[in-house]
Amino acid sequence: MKTLYLDCFSGISGDMFIGALLDAGGDAQRMQKELQKLNIEEEYTLQWSKVNKNGITATKFDVHLQEAHEKDHDEHHHVHEHSQADLEAQEGSGEAQYDHDGAHLHSHSHKHDHAHSHEHHHDHTHHHHSHDHSHSHGHHHHHHHRAYKDIVQMIEAAGFEEPVRDTALRIFKIIGEAEGKIHGVPLDDVHFHEVGAVDSIIDIVGASILIHQMGIEAIHSSPVPVGMGKIRIDHGIYPVPAPATLEILKGVPLEASDVRFELTTPTGAAIVSVLAQQYGPIPSIKVTAVGYGAGTKTFADRPNVLRVIVGE
Repeated sequence: MKTLYLDCFSGISGDMFIGALLDAGGDAQRMQKELQKLNIEEEYTLQWSKVNKNGITATKFDVHLQEAHEKDHDEHHHVHEHSQADLEAQEGSGEAQYDHDGAHLHSHSHKHDHAHSHEHHHDHTHHHHSHDHSHSHGHHHHHHHRAYKDIVQMIEAAGFEEPVRDTALRIFKIIGEAEGKIHGVPLDDVHFHEVGAVDSIIDIVGASILIHQMGIEAIHSSPVPVGMGKIRIDHGIYPVPAPATLEILKGVPLEASDVRFELTTPTGAAIVSVLAQQYGPIPSIKVTAVGYGAGTKTFADRPNVLRVIVGE
């Protein structure tokens, strides 16, 4: 039985998960082609490249948003407005910035301090820029919110194979239910801000596509560290893990961590919560592939990567 083990020693996010699966042999081009079935490719471009995180070569997966990028500079404190020195200073302050995957799908448009740090921290050579879209920010989308029910319809209408569709819907549902519970609104009325929604739709559907493509039949995970400290969102300063993340992680063993940062995002939490059948140390398997998926943040003393182990 083909088994995937998630070694979440530095937490988990949607883009770290996809990066790790690509690093372990997942087919990025096929995933990208499948994602086109969602009919939102004018809203984003994908990029994946090799980066070095504290001595470990890992795959960094990014979703670049098209016109939202420029529009949201005022609304969103994108990390690429900060220098590395600022980030290091913040790291010590205990007031973390959102990392990883823009998946804070709160039913209000929070200021995501998540790291859309693509162009500014990529000083390595980009491999496989497989997108042909020009970065013309001239698309005339209105800045809208996507309701949970709209995202469900989009996934159902895309014509994915059944396991891909079902996995994606299960992951989205757990996020929607958590957000609904936190904000006190019914599931169908949960609205995801456009920026967070596109990122998360791609991360969640992309993850589902890769698992199916790679023929993975069982998924195990280590306990999940969530980090500590605080994050700043529209509603003020919140503890780590964010309320929705903690809600999603009910039933999942957590691991204490002294990193003052948000290590696990709602999308990462949902992926592990829905997919992992068991938690604990590496199972008895014959290892066939290992992959490392990079997070956006770089820590001083540890690699910010998700390690996945594929085996029989």
